[in-house]
Amino acid sequence: QVQLRESGGGLVQPGGSLRLSCAASGGTLSSYVMTWFRQAPGKEREYVATIRWSGSVTRYEDSVKGRFTISRDNANNALYLQMSSLKPEDTALYYCGGFGGVYIPTNSRVYDYWGQGTQVTVSS
Repeated sequence: QVQLRESGGGLVQPGGSLRLSCAASGGTLSSYVMTWFRQAPGKEREYVATIRWSGSVTRYEDSVKGRFTISRDNANNALYLQMSSLKPEDTALYYCGGFGGVYIPTNSRVYDYWGQGTQVTVSS
Protein backbone atom coordinates (compact mmCIF):
# COMPACT_ATOMS: atom_id res chain seq x y z
CA GLN A 1 0.00 0.00 0.00
CA VAL A 2 1.55 3.26 -1.16
CA GLN A 3 1.36 6.13 1.29
CA LEU A 4 1.87 9.71 0.15
CA ARG A 5 2.81 12.71 2.24
CA GLU A 6 2.89 16.29 1.01
CA SER A 7 5.00 19.06 2.48
CA GLY A 8 6.26 22.52 1.63
CA GLY A 9 3.10 24.55 1.93
CA GLY A 10 2.90 27.84 3.80
CA LEU A 11 2.00 31.50 3.70
CA VAL A 12 3.47 33.51 0.85
CA GLN A 13 2.87 36.97 -0.56
CA PRO A 14 1.42 37.45 -4.04
CA GLY A 15 4.16 37.05 -6.62
CA GLY A 16 6.13 34.74 -4.37
CA SER A 17 7.22 31.14 -4.82
CA LEU A 18 6.87 27.82 -3.05
CA ARG A 19 8.04 24.29 -3.76
CA LEU A 20 5.77 21.47 -2.74
CA SER A 21 7.02 17.94 -2.24
CA CYS A 22 5.25 14.60 -2.15
CA ALA A 23 7.11 11.68 -0.60
CA ALA A 24 6.06 8.07 -1.05
CA SER A 25 6.47 5.11 1.25
CA GLY A 26 5.32 1.51 1.10
CA GLY A 27 5.85 1.33 -2.64
CA THR A 28 7.43 3.00 -5.62
CA LEU A 29 6.05 5.98 -7.51
CA SER A 30 7.81 5.05 -10.72
CA SER A 31 4.87 3.07 -12.11
CA TYR A 32 2.22 5.69 -11.38
CA VAL A 33 0.89 8.74 -13.13
CA MET A 34 1.33 11.43 -10.50
CA THR A 35 -0.86 14.50 -10.26
CA TRP A 36 -1.21 17.55 -8.08
CA PHE A 37 -4.75 18.65 -7.22
CA ARG A 38 -5.92 21.48 -5.02
CA GLN A 39 -9.07 22.23 -3.10
CA ALA A 40 -10.19 25.60 -1.84
CA PRO A 41 -12.81 25.90 0.92
CA GLY A 42 -16.29 25.20 -0.42
CA LYS A 43 -15.01 24.10 -3.81
CA GLU A 44 -14.42 20.83 -5.63
CA ARG A 45 -10.97 19.29 -5.82
CA GLU A 46 -9.34 20.88 -8.86
CA TYR A 47 -6.80 19.44 -11.27
CA VAL A 48 -3.44 21.27 -11.33
CA ALA A 49 -0.69 19.28 -13.08
CA THR A 50 0.35 15.74 -14.05
CA ILE A 51 3.56 13.97 -14.86
CA ARG A 52 3.82 10.47 -16.30
CA TRP A 53 6.18 7.71 -15.18
CA SER A 54 9.21 8.67 -17.21
CA GLY A 55 8.81 12.39 -16.58
CA SER A 56 8.78 13.09 -20.30
CA VAL A 57 5.08 13.92 -20.45
CA THR A 58 3.56 16.71 -18.37
CA ARG A 59 0.21 18.43 -18.46
CA TYR A 60 -1.03 21.58 -16.73
CA GLU A 61 -4.30 23.24 -15.99
CA ASP A 62 -4.51 26.46 -18.01
CA SER A 63 -4.44 28.85 -15.05
CA VAL A 64 -1.06 27.54 -13.84
CA LYS A 65 0.74 27.15 -17.17
CA GLY A 66 3.97 29.12 -17.21
CA ARG A 67 3.90 29.55 -13.43
CA PHE A 68 3.99 26.01 -12.04
CA THR A 69 6.40 23.20 -12.91
CA ILE A 70 5.81 19.58 -12.00
CA SER A 71 8.73 17.17 -11.70
CA ARG A 72 9.51 13.80 -10.23
CA ASP A 73 12.51 11.92 -8.89
CA ASN A 74 11.78 8.21 -9.23
CA ALA A 75 15.06 7.23 -7.62
CA ASN A 76 14.05 9.07 -4.46
CA ASN A 77 10.35 8.28 -4.75
CA ALA A 78 9.39 11.93 -4.78
CA LEU A 79 7.15 14.33 -6.66
CA TYR A 80 7.50 18.11 -6.73
CA LEU A 81 5.53 21.20 -7.70
CA GLN A 82 7.50 24.40 -8.14
CA MET A 83 5.08 27.30 -7.93
CA SER A 84 6.02 30.86 -8.84
CA SER A 85 4.19 34.13 -9.48
CA LEU A 86 1.64 32.96 -6.94
CA LYS A 87 -1.76 34.63 -6.82
CA PRO A 88 -4.38 34.79 -4.08
CA GLU A 89 -6.58 32.49 -6.15
CA ASP A 90 -3.90 29.78 -5.82
CA THR A 91 -4.78 29.53 -2.12
CA ALA A 92 -5.91 25.97 -1.43
CA LEU A 93 -5.05 22.66 0.17
CA TYR A 94 -2.73 20.91 -2.30
CA TYR A 95 -2.80 17.13 -2.66
CA CYS A 96 -0.70 14.66 -4.61
CA GLY A 97 -2.44 11.69 -6.14
CA GLY A 98 -1.20 8.49 -7.76
CA PHE A 99 -2.97 6.67 -10.59
CA GLY A 100 -2.00 3.22 -11.82
CA GLY A 101 -3.52 3.46 -15.28
CA VAL A 102 -2.01 4.44 -18.62
CA TYR A 103 -3.86 7.67 -19.38
CA ILE A 104 -3.85 11.02 -17.58
CA PRO A 105 -7.07 11.45 -15.63
CA THR A 106 -8.18 14.89 -14.47
CA ASN A 107 -11.01 13.40 -12.42
CA SER A 108 -9.78 13.02 -8.86
CA ARG A 109 -12.22 10.19 -8.17
CA VAL A 110 -10.26 7.65 -10.23
CA TYR A 111 -6.99 8.10 -8.37
CA ASP A 112 -5.70 5.20 -6.31
CA TYR A 113 -3.65 6.97 -3.65
CA TRP A 114 -3.73 10.33 -1.89
CA GLY A 115 -1.75 12.26 0.64
CA GLN A 116 -3.28 14.33 3.44
CA GLY A 117 -2.57 17.67 1.74
CA THR A 118 -0.44 20.73 2.42
CA GLN A 119 -1.92 24.20 2.80
CA VAL A 120 -0.83 27.01 0.50
CA THR A 121 -2.01 30.50 1.39
CA VAL A 122 -1.21 33.45 -0.87
CA SER A 123 -1.94 36.71 0.89
CA SER A 124 -0.37 40.07 1.62
